[in-house]
Amino acid sequence: MKVADHNPESAQGCLAAYRQHSSPATADRYQLLGGGGVEIRGAGATVELNNGRQLIDMGSYAVPLFGHRPAAVADEVRATLDRLPVTTRLVANPVAAAYLRELSNYVNRADLTRVWLGLNGTDAVEAALKFAVAATRVPSILAVKGGYHGKSLFSLAATWDPARKEPVRGVLPDARHIDVAANAVARALDERPAAALIFEPLQAEGGGHLIPAEVMRQWVADAHDRGTFVIADEIQCGFHRCGPVSLALEAGADVDAVLLGKPLGGGVMPLSAVVTTDRLWGDMATDPYLHTATFSAHPLSCAAGRAALQLAVTTCEERSIAEQRLSRLVADVAEQCDVVQRAEAHGLFAVFDVGTAEQAGAVVTHAARAGLLVAPCTTSPTSIRLLPSLTTTPEQWHRAQSIMCRALGRAARIRPATAA
Repeated sequence: MKVADHNPESAQGCLAAYRQHSSPATADRYQLLGGGGVEIRGAGATVELNNGRQLIDMGSYAVPLFGHRPAAVADEVRATLDRLPVTTRLVANPVAAAYLRELSNYVNRADLTRVWLGLNGTDAVEAALKFAVAATRVPSILAVKGGYHGKSLFSLAATWDPARKEPVRGVLPDARHIDVAANAVARALDERPAAALIFEPLQAEGGGHLIPAEVMRQWVADAHDRGTFVIADEIQCGFHRCGPVSLALEAGADVDAVLLGKPLGGGVMPLSAVVTTDRLWGDMATDPYLHTATFSAHPLSCAAGRAALQLAVTTCEERSIAEQRLSRLVADVAEQCDVVQRAEAHGLFAVFDVGTAEQAGAVVTHAARAGLLVAPCTTSPTSIRLLPSLTTTPEQWHRAQSIMCRALGRAARIRPATAA
């Protein structure tokens, strides 16, 4: 009789724990992509598995922009751990205070001076939308078709994906979704008011589609004319993942808040932020208990955030070189692989569109088994994302391109099923 492996340090025991105590479907996916191994160490652009394999990571949730475990961030977290691992929330926390000021200054728009800190992207979305509804007393929001904002209730209402909303549709806040068209906000708000418009300047989970700058600017103008706040969700595309700290601000869109996350904690600690105006901050100025969270402004996350801000300044050249290499990789792969129908690179974010969801899934699987992690797109099943770190070496770029071409070549042999 075979004895079950309950050691979570072993691959078998780790996957068994997921099957028994989490989701069997998650365990199946991990087993497929890990090829029998589980991750035990991250460094730079790679993740090491317990079977000795090393994977080039271009598929994490856009978190390790500066690589896995960057020394400057990890050292700052360790130093803070020895002094102030948690905060009382009853006395001022100087680590958080310094970070609030530094992040506001880094975003660098004179009226974006208020900052609320969370741990996940959906934390920031929930907070920003709650601020807007509280300030306007209008229980309705606008979002954009194809957008993704998270899976908690307010965030899920703003997310476009109908399938994800179906099980809880009856309790979701009111949200209408507009087309990516210059007059869409004006038309929607002329029908009935909304507290806020939330949009991603680049729809990362939606296939990497960039909203034109002139459309963003028109949306902001039309929303403000009608008393509606505008929130730029840049949790995945912001903080230099797609170039600037904020695509919306770079485009000249006068938004009321910028939401940041993913790499904000330097790839070491969870951290997200709402960077906003006094007007949207509203009652938080006099009633800070309007919206709180136990681990908001967590000292270790703020320490990581401060170190990440410094890295963003000191690694500009490395980031620029990595962006150029990703752009060349995308162009070369698209030229070599006929199955690619669309290929774009924006900073350190790239997307490939193929013909079918089955082909996209095959690319993700084949690439992982060959040593490269890439990411599917939640609301665009025919798209594949590459989310590399700026620490990727020339040899790793070369290997990643070779693996992508092989994976796309194998996927091209998958033909759509024909109706009986």
